[in-house]
Amino acid sequence: MSDHYVKVKVQLEQMKSSGEVVEKEEADIIEDEVPVASPPASVSPIPASGTPVAQRETSKTSVTCRNRSKSRSKLGKDEKNTCAKQESDPALQGTIVASNANSGKPMNRIDNDRQMLQIKGTGKILQGKTEANGNTVPIQPPKDIKVSPHNKEDANKVAKRRKPVTVDTLKAKTSLEALKLSIRQLKWKEFPMGRRSACDIYWHGVSFHDNDNIISGQVNKFPGMIEMLRKINLTRAVRTMQELFPEEYNFYPRSWILPEEYQLFSAQISLAKDSDASLKPTFIIKPDGGSQGDGIYLIRDPSDLRVIAGSHTKQSVVQEYIHKPLLIDKLKFDIRLYVLVKSLEPLEIYIAKEGLSRFCTEPYQEPSQKNLSHVFMHLTNYSLNVQSGNFVHSDSLSSGSKRTFSSVLYRLASKGVDIKKVWSDIISLVIKTVIALVPELKVYYQADIPSGKPGPTCFQILGFDILLMKNLKPVLLEVNANPSMRIEHEQEVSPGVFEYVTSPVDEEVKVGVIRDTLRLMDPAQKKSPTSYPEHQQEEMLGSPVRGPGEEGRVLPSMCLKQVFPKYTKQFSYLRTVERITALFLRFLGVKGNMRLGPTGFRTFIRNCKLSNSHFSMATVDILYIDITRRWAGMLPDSREAGMGLQAFVEAFFYLAQRRFKSLPLREQVVSLLEVCEAQLDNQGKGDLGGALPEDSTSSTRRSVSCSRTQPGRSHHPHHTSTSTPGQALSAPQLCSPATPRRASSQDYRLHQRLRPTHKGNVEN
Repeated sequence: MSDHYVKVKVQLEQMKSSGEVVEKEEADIIEDEVPVASPPASVSPIPASGTPVAQRETSKTSVTCRNRSKSRSKLGKDEKNTCAKQESDPALQGTIVASNANSGKPMNRIDNDRQMLQIKGTGKILQGKTEANGNTVPIQPPKDIKVSPHNKEDANKVAKRRKPVTVDTLKAKTSLEALKLSIRQLKWKEFPMGRRSACDIYWHGVSFHDNDNIISGQVNKFPGMIEMLRKINLTRAVRTMQELFPEEYNFYPRSWILPEEYQLFSAQISLAKDSDASLKPTFIIKPDGGSQGDGIYLIRDPSDLRVIAGSHTKQSVVQEYIHKPLLIDKLKFDIRLYVLVKSLEPLEIYIAKEGLSRFCTEPYQEPSQKNLSHVFMHLTNYSLNVQSGNFVHSDSLSSGSKRTFSSVLYRLASKGVDIKKVWSDIISLVIKTVIALVPELKVYYQADIPSGKPGPTCFQILGFDILLMKNLKPVLLEVNANPSMRIEHEQEVSPGVFEYVTSPVDEEVKVGVIRDTLRLMDPAQKKSPTSYPEHQQEEMLGSPVRGPGEEGRVLPSMCLKQVFPKYTKQFSYLRTVERITALFLRFLGVKGNMRLGPTGFRTFIRNCKLSNSHFSMATVDILYIDITRRWAGMLPDSREAGMGLQAFVEAFFYLAQRRFKSLPLREQVVSLLEVCEAQLDNQGKGDLGGALPEDSTSSTRRSVSCSRTQPGRSHHPHHTSTSTPGQALSAPQLCSPATPRRASSQDYRLHQRLRPTHKGNVEN
């Protein structure tokens, strides 16, 4: 009896160890298949205590066979046959078996009067009975407990989860090599010549409209991003925010738009020089649609402008030149940071932890009349400096004319600089800039992808060019809609012979940005990792990537850091213009339109109850015509008639100033927003108070719900406002409302107060 007891005890220990191995393999496989989902409960057999009888099992269950095949263990011929037989026999489904994970041979099974199953992680125990003939009654797990796929439907679901993500790279252009490398690292499937059926991700090289036949999936460009990031439109967007939040948006250099503001520019410079004879400012001219440093030059006086008077003048932006930048090795440099805008609604922003530092190739000197034309001294553009004989291509990440930003930070830290403060200021600059761009982007987005119609979702990588001043304050130079993602450069290998060579610095930074962007946009991530605690996000997105016949390989940790909505509380009060945009979109009427007609503007005034005896609808029409005509003159290339968002924002500012005279502009705007939103909310609950334009009912309800949830509704603790909805609007002036609105803002700059109504004639 003792020998028999010892034998049974050994068998029980083997069963326990085997069950633990199977459970561990099962959990590992589940985690590999679905990185973001919590592992389902696994089933492990627990024999009842005091059972002296054991019988030998001659076959395995389908659960064990499937788990062993998933974990890539090798099966012998007999074992494979046994597995196939078990899967074909439905009577054996759900039976409890213990197997030896190392040898692959069947083990003995304990038959009891009452056999129990413990569901791991739940504390539940299932019990089954053994019939008199010795056959075990199959234990059926509850429906909510998923053990393994035993039928074709479940197997198809697993196969669907394992299906590789498809990427259309037909339009990728300059980012093609870095994109291909990223796709290979992720084990995804690339379609370089396109695909008839839909892909999961479409990677465009220029704009959203590189392919207009996409009705699903995800595209790496937003509609309207190229237009919004032109020099003039970026300047206008930041100016609007500077009117409301002058202190928060002081990171953008003072700018003028040419040719329309030439007279203003000339008058201000003359006034400044008259007040201070020693003042010798320098200005930099940037063509509106220029790129890679093309057409940029420096001037000391407005008379030096290289433009032609008349309507055919090339549009450009003139900015104050930062004459005291931070220097390293006596060289001026700027920072290229990559920023991912993952979505607009809700707004999600990521910043790459690593960037590029691009150096000039000539020692810096403060600008003078003698060195204004030295582009290698003053301009940091890579496309310009690479043509210099002093440009250094280095295999090191911390030397040469192009280095990693982290190497620059390390050098600054060694000199006692608080690099955490530098990073914090840069993150703040990026978030504020994107917030300034979002309102207009939403208008473009609804025009190309109207709500309720099939279409793709969008994301985009932007290139922020930032300059550090001598006092370490970051300054925004520009934002690139299509930053170069090329990882190779042209190098002369022998006299007259050139070839493309991979740049270690570019590969280190750009491949990581593209790869991690794809990881964040992976359609298999049903639940966004951002909804988990931050310390779990990198673990999920850094899950093993398995290829055919190879072991799992863990990807590097994420190089993209989420900054919004992570810091929503600190920046939500800046989203005031988005609330104005929600009103604008509500009254557009026809879906896909970007301009507000006179009927829509009148409906806005009527529904928000902004008209009265002192502000008649006839006056509203005059206001609409005046603002629309002036903006049409500033946008000569626009072919669409009506009031655009920027013109509507100006009209809204004017209405706010006329209604709440005693408040600062920011509080005036917030107060009028509260009046409008309250009126529209009341109409949504009961009386509409006026007919909406045709086809605008559904978009109206959608916009109202958005306006209720806008983060900008919450007031910043330092920006309180007082609403007096009963106060009547005074009679408006019939001239442009821009002048009185801007004159009342104490924080508005001189050149904005002197803004002319008509274009200025520019002479050589």
